[in-house]
Amino acid sequence: MDSRSRHCARPGWRERWLGLRNRLLADPGFQRWASAFPFTRPVANRRARALFDLCAGFVYSQVLFACIELDLFRLLADGPRGPGDLARLTGLPLSGLLRLVKGAESLGLLERVEGDRYALGQLGAALLGNGGVAEMVRHHAMLYRDLEDPVALLRGDRDRTDLGSYWAYASGAAGRLDAAQTRDYSDLMGASQALIAGDLLDAYSLAGHRHLLDIGGGNGAFLSAVAGRWPHLRLTLFDLPSVADQARARFEREGLEDRASAVGGDVFCDPLPAGADCCSLVRVVHDHDDAAALAVLRAARAALPPGGVLLVAEPMSDTPGAEPIGEAYFGFYLLAMGSGRPRTPGELISMLRAVGFRQVRLRPTRRPLLTRLLVATA
Repeated sequence: MDSRSRHCARPGWRERWLGLRNRLLADPGFQRWASAFPFTRPVANRRARALFDLCAGFVYSQVLFACIELDLFRLLADGPRGPGDLARLTGLPLSGLLRLVKGAESLGLLERVEGDRYALGQLGAALLGNGGVAEMVRHHAMLYRDLEDPVALLRGDRDRTDLGSYWAYASGAAGRLDAAQTRDYSDLMGASQALIAGDLLDAYSLAGHRHLLDIGGGNGAFLSAVAGRWPHLRLTLFDLPSVADQARARFEREGLEDRASAVGGDVFCDPLPAGADCCSLVRVVHDHDDAAALAVLRAARAALPPGGVLLVAEPMSDTPGAEPIGEAYFGFYLLAMGSGRPRTPGELISMLRAVGFRQVRLRPTRRPLLTRLLVATA
């Protein structure tokens, strides 16, 4: 069939249905009718709320940012407080404090209790228990600046982005980075590692392994968690020299120097340390474009003996129930960063097989929206 025939072909039933549906949804008269008719009113209201939430999402995130900057959740950790008390402790005028707590209450971050006092809401309590989330919220100020003109970003018109400067290794200058350029992002990744590490260690048992090599392991937060769960394991971390220095200091502080070591190098230039029967890539592959990601996977395969295992853990596209996190959030975050893209499990499986892994399995994790796990056997 030539291109003219394809363009003239009759649309399939799904295209015809989508056309009809979208004409109806775009029609103001139908919108008014659907909002009034008892059987369609709940659906129409949900759709209207979802559309408004898309428009208002930045404002919601800034309410959260203000709560974190003012340390509001910690101030309520021991129990409810009145608005006057909170205004004094945060330094806000009472009018500003009331506007903030009412906004936070509407978002489920706070709850109002007897005496017009405010307590932690369910989401606020959850945030209080995970400092890594608060650090990510603060970090998002850079992302918002980069997304001020998303069309320019999509066109490639931005010569420099805040995230590109922050994640300095994304520029391809990894080998020249010093401690000052790597400490902030290493600390951020370490702070957000607790939930990720627990979910991964629940999803895959390391009991049958003797030596784990964590590639791009940052300041050692993941290996510290591994050490607590599996005391028999020998542990090696590989990252840029200035990052490996931070991990080495962490291992010494935690008394792990007898079984955990940190090796500095560049995965694109230097061979990985030998001797491990299991390697891990935790939130590493999606930071790189396809050619670089394949090079990382190829290096991991070369470091493993036959039968060795590679763990690839990161948020992935097409995660049921979390589709916007993969394509919308990480898609634009990595675009602003200047390197990498979200990938589906199928894409990653194809890449792993292309570099020589013979068996790849997707393991279930407790919170797949945060991370999913592929287990590849060499």
